[in-house]
Amino acid sequence: MTGVPSTTLGDVLAALEAAYPPATAESWDAVGLVCGDRAEPVSKVLFCVDPVESTVDEALEVGAQLLVAHHPLMLRGVTGVPADDPKGALVHRLIRSGVALYTAHTNADVANPGVSDALAEALGLRVTGPLVPAYEPDAGSPETVELPSYTGTGRIGELDRPEPLREFARRVADALPETAWGVRAAGDPDRPVQRVAVCGGAGDSYLSAATRAGVDAYVTADLRHHPAGEHLAAGGPALVDVAHWASEWPWCAQAAHVVRTTFGGTVEVLVSTRRTDPWTVGVTSRTGGSSQ
Repeated sequence: MTGVPSTTLGDVLAALEAAYPPATAESWDAVGLVCGDRAEPVSKVLFCVDPVESTVDEALEVGAQLLVAHHPLMLRGVTGVPADDPKGALVHRLIRSGVALYTAHTNADVANPGVSDALAEALGLRVTGPLVPAYEPDAGSPETVELPSYTGTGRIGELDRPEPLREFARRVADALPETAWGVRAAGDPDRPVQRVAVCGGAGDSYLSAATRAGVDAYVTADLRHHPAGEHLAAGGPALVDVAHWASEWPWCAQAAHVVRTTFGGTVEVLVSTRRTDPWTVGVTSRTGGSSQ
């Protein structure tokens, strides 16, 4: 009697690449298989945001044959991966342990569903469209056409009912994993929020898009002082700034679902809960500081 063929790394990657096509990644990005043999069997996969020491530790501890990360391990070109280099050391550990590493980055950002869909779902938003639609060249024409569905960067969504910004910020904090960075909001605390733009990861380059979209609030990560202040002064929507890692962590469950459903549960999927946000201490003044 012939046994059921085992699922290979190549099989799992085919499922992931159908959901997050590598060709849709930005030209500067580094997505795909970092290390691993596509012919090797895979029975357990761990999903994470960052391929760092703690998530590699976890992959080895749980016995995963594949670690799927959102952020690339080597975004910029390298000429070698020596074991005495922090990133090289991770590659050596993975290879020695028989664990493959795969990354889906900007291709997961623009996918439908993708990173921002997962963020919107976590916040209880009903997605109505992309914040910045994806485009492709029109055949035989120098112009471009908008791609169908919700492909593109960021998402626009709606709450069932409006709520004040201060309550909406609490909703965001309750929906995402806790970090030292926390959640902070900019704008009138009593401003009603119902129509919301979200962008997982660093999203201050889309502040003008959020304004054009006419949303009440924009949720993203890594907002900077001057762009945020100028955006508000120009009458833009309220801002909710969260930790980069926290904004993208909901995607891990989405990607895990792709593998779980594709293989009917025959491949075990796990989502890392180890906080890989680099900030470890958040401090507020006991005296409230001083004001000018």
